[in-house]
Amino acid sequence: MEAKTHRPTWKTLLAFAIIYFVWGSTFLAIRVGVREVPPFLLAAMRFSVAGVVLYGWTIARGERPPSRREWMSVLLIAFLIFVMDYGLLFWAEQRVPSGIAAVMMATIPAFMALSEIVILRTQRLTARLALALLIGICGVAVLMVPSVSTLNLGGAPIDRTGAVALIIGSISWSVASILTRKLALPSSKVMSSGAQMLAGGVMLALASAALGEFQRFHPSAVSRAAWLSLLYLIVAGSIIGFTAYVWLIHHESPTKVGTYAYVNPVVAVVIGYFLGGETLGLRTILGTSFVLISVVVITTTRAKAA
Repeated sequence: MEAKTHRPTWKTLLAFAIIYFVWGSTFLAIRVGVREVPPFLLAAMRFSVAGVVLYGWTIARGERPPSRREWMSVLLIAFLIFVMDYGLLFWAEQRVPSGIAAVMMATIPAFMALSEIVILRTQRLTARLALALLIGICGVAVLMVPSVSTLNLGGAPIDRTGAVALIIGSISWSVASILTRKLALPSSKVMSSGAQMLAGGVMLALASAALGEFQRFHPSAVSRAAWLSLLYLIVAGSIIGFTAYVWLIHHESPTKVGTYAYVNPVVAVVIGYFLGGETLGLRTILGTSFVLISVVVITTTRAKAA
């Protein structure tokens, strides 16, 4: 591609730094926010504002809005990603440390691989893939299972309910990722994602209202730190982070861009330890290592048709 020859190296490095470190840091920002703002409402505010900005920007540039059929696909994907995945992530971070939440969400590639093997039957289960999936399961088990006399992992296991919510969210994201290959969506990635964010923000607001979160929300009682975390999630995490991601997708290979999947959890764990006061014991290190090894092997394994 000629664009690669003339593209400044600093732009590529900056874009990777954004999706690595900014996206990795959003997990702590979520944890700070949900201490004072109800989780689904916080997620609704984040994605509604970001969705309006991205969708409005694409319309202002003269791009065609989604057709009725495309809107139906957008609504389904938005429900799976923003309500089921992000909604449950925000809710779970009331119970689970931000670094561990990031590690649990890193299991998405494993669930995508399982979906392709079991549901779509587009990929064959090889020995390498089976081993990677087993290692990932062991990583999650290390984080969730209480210590026994023969294996003292130290530290308390993560909250079971929060862990289950994160696993459901990961499965939902993996299903959405597979459906995007089959559903009619806008050809423009920015338009598609802006519409999904906007739709997801509205659905999150409806879910928040149904759960009675509006009655529990008192803006005057929310601290400056929580408002700043929301601003960071909107501007840095959604608008800037997504723009960098789309730019990279158009200029670098998907394999390179996909490396954020195993960098984000490490960044989240380190930031959670140094800035969030979260523990970093043997349990966290082992569980994180197993999950990341699993993700690296799965994402670097060439698909074999069933």
